[in-house]
Amino acid sequence: MNPSHLQSSNNRERTMTDCMKLTCKAETFLFNGNFTTSHGTRTEAHVVTATLRSGDTTGRGECVPSDRYGETVDNVMAAIEKLACLVERFPDREHLQKLLPLGAARNAINCALWNLEAKRSGRLCFQQAGLGWSEPVTAFTISLDEPVVMAMEAAREATRPLLKVKLGGDGDEARLQAVRKAAPSAKLIPLPAGSDEALAHFAQTIQICAHESIRDGRELAELKDRYDAVNVKLDKAGGLTEALETVLQARSFGFGIMVGSTVGTLLAMAPALLLANHADYVDLDGPLLLDQDREVPLVYEGSTMRPPDGALWG
Repeated sequence: MNPSHLQSSNNRERTMTDCMKLTCKAETFLFNGNFTTSHGTRTEAHVVTATLRSGDTTGRGECVPSDRYGETVDNVMAAIEKLACLVERFPDREHLQKLLPLGAARNAINCALWNLEAKRSGRLCFQQAGLGWSEPVTAFTISLDEPVVMAMEAAREATRPLLKVKLGGDGDEARLQAVRKAAPSAKLIPLPAGSDEALAHFAQTIQICAHESIRDGRELAELKDRYDAVNVKLDKAGGLTEALETVLQARSFGFGIMVGSTVGTLLAMAPALLLANHADYVDLDGPLLLDQDREVPLVYEGSTMRPPDGALWG
């Protein structure tokens, strides 16, 4: 990879053992402008990439540490390092579920295992998972700002079939009105985490999707009378294995499915695409918000996502 777009002081790769090798690397990718949510403004995305090498075969997975869950680049890398010997001796996805809790570190290793297994078998990951393939349409994110600025951004992206609007409290009604006027569709209803009980008796006319209130399938039962859909993310669930199980459980409860991601590179979006093909809503526009990305492309034609190149992930 050309390192010119990486702006990280702690880009480093750590090799753990012989035979199968597990390495992790911290990287930083610049946004193509300020990215603002209710949690603040960012100008760059900090990611951790896990790589498993076995002979000439390599599997990779990317995660984005989350402040909300107490994750940092350093402690995610430390968690990967700590388990390196066990993962190298027992490179099994189900075994990994017992070694690490939900979160970014497990996601990176889990996706690397999926990738490595697929390459070894000569099959694509969606075939490994027994899933079909289509070409999902992703939402495009309108960053939080003043109403007039958000309206201008929405107008530029008005041909996209689905816009996701970042809101932040005071002034949200004006923001939504401005975006609605500037573009044909914009759907996002935020609710503070921990306030879910207020929805149990809420007379709604639109679908409401749980985001921060769910990480995996364990929360589904208590949310079923409060939400219509759930937002499944690989980083929250701790990998593709757990996320697939969460989707199955959510469907059994009658939830709609939204597949989302923290803003990361194409390497983070590729495994999420396996979920996207079975979701009602897709929010995998992270690479469209970055100034530069990885060297192997994941193709977006407008908002339609094409299958990933096997050299990237798959």
